[in-house]
Amino acid sequence: MTNKVFIATSLDGYIADKDNKIDWLHQLPNPDGDDFGFDAFIAGIDALLMGRNTFEMVLSFGVEWPYSKPVFVLSNSLTHVPMGYEGKVFLVNGELQKIVKNLAELGYHNLYIDGGKTIQSFLKEDLVDEMILTRIPVLLGGGYPLFGDLPEPLGFKLLASKKYIDKVVQNHYIRDR
Repeated sequence: MTNKVFIATSLDGYIADKDNKIDWLHQLPNPDGDDFGFDAFIAGIDALLMGRNTFEMVLSFGVEWPYSKPVFVLSNSLTHVPMGYEGKVFLVNGELQKIVKNLAELGYHNLYIDGGKTIQSFLKEDLVDEMILTRIPVLLGGGYPLFGDLPEPLGFKLLASKKYIDKVVQNHYIRDR
């Protein structure tokens, strides 16, 4: 099982601004529509595991469902999948270790972990194997941080670093166990 994070942050480490908005992610000119390696990343995963807040944010975009892979939504409060998303979205809850084990038993071995609280929870349990972090050159000065408290430091090795559109830096880290 490999659990991977692919996420963008501001220079000061926030994934959403003080109003829980992510408009700042799209402020940079991107005339060629570069996806910053997302399509290649998503091709290498079997399923997504995201938190309820991230799921609801994706739904709020008002676009066609963007994922072709199964999406597992980690939630203790949702009781059913919204109409139209049956067969695409599945609800899971409980201990992360058990969830990951159950998904592996179902044949999902490369998971994309998404959502701030979900990523923080996976890091707290040392369940993140890779992180691809894209830094957007803006200081938000507050908002929702990507990282939170950890019971102990977690070491990572830099696997690759790439610059996009002459403004954005993306670093690919692997867990150093």
